[in-house]
Amino acid sequence: MESAGRILWTVRRDDEYSPLGSTLSELLRLPAHEARDRVERARGALVRPDRVLAPIDPPQEVWAAGVTYARSRDGRIEEATDGTPYDRVYEAERPELFFKATGTRVAGPGEDVGVRADSAWNVPEPELGLVLDATGAVFGYVAGNDASSRSIEGENLLYLPQAKVYTAACGLGPEIVPAWLAEPPFAIALEIRRDDALAFQGSTSTDRLARRLGDLADWLFRGLDFPDGVVLLTGTGIVPDADFTLLPGDQVAVDIAGIGRLVNGVKQVGRPARRA
Repeated sequence: MESAGRILWTVRRDDEYSPLGSTLSELLRLPAHEARDRVERARGALVRPDRVLAPIDPPQEVWAAGVTYARSRDGRIEEATDGTPYDRVYEAERPELFFKATGTRVAGPGEDVGVRADSAWNVPEPELGLVLDATGAVFGYVAGNDASSRSIEGENLLYLPQAKVYTAACGLGPEIVPAWLAEPPFAIALEIRRDDALAFQGSTSTDRLARRLGDLADWLFRGLDFPDGVVLLTGTGIVPDADFTLLPGDQVAVDIAGIGRLVNGVKQVGRPARRA
């Protein structure tokens, strides 16, 4: 959060905010019992937030898993010139994992997520985020928005990084709920408003995940070290129909029961495609 010009990590209890006394990176380096103790013992002078920021430190990374719900698999097949790889990865032992963003490129509550200027078909992807400590254990949960270009990914699977990684392509917030205060499954809802009218809504639950949360974390840590922890988005079970695309000016709300409601506006980012 930002308070009186300072950036602070705090612990919220109802409507009161107490300074944590450390950053998230420092917290996730600790053994699990020490991290929990630090959170629970956070007290002292209460602070008032002027602005709630994305709950991630600038150097930390966000990664994501794909095709973890049947609806996501079906949506990917719908958009792709060749959908067979999505069928195969949905059934495979090894999940699809990809880099999403660094902390500096993550939009917080009330900030805008982006849609690429060179993409005509864009969607938000509401997802449960796992906040993993340095060992890969789940420290907490956060609501996330994995904004994506369906047209770019659908054209060629090798374009996945361009469909997923661009300015303001990830939203996180409003806060991290510690794992000892929440237990899956979680209901997830998506609402998109355009010109003050409802443009799309959908819902799902993490009990529809085809993979276990702990397994996704294990696969991520098999090849990478995250000494400051990492956020892992776990895939989406809500995919708008093919005739829907996200537009600048839209408002996107991702609501995960017991975890939080993340609301972001939408802006256009990047450069339009050059005409031949």
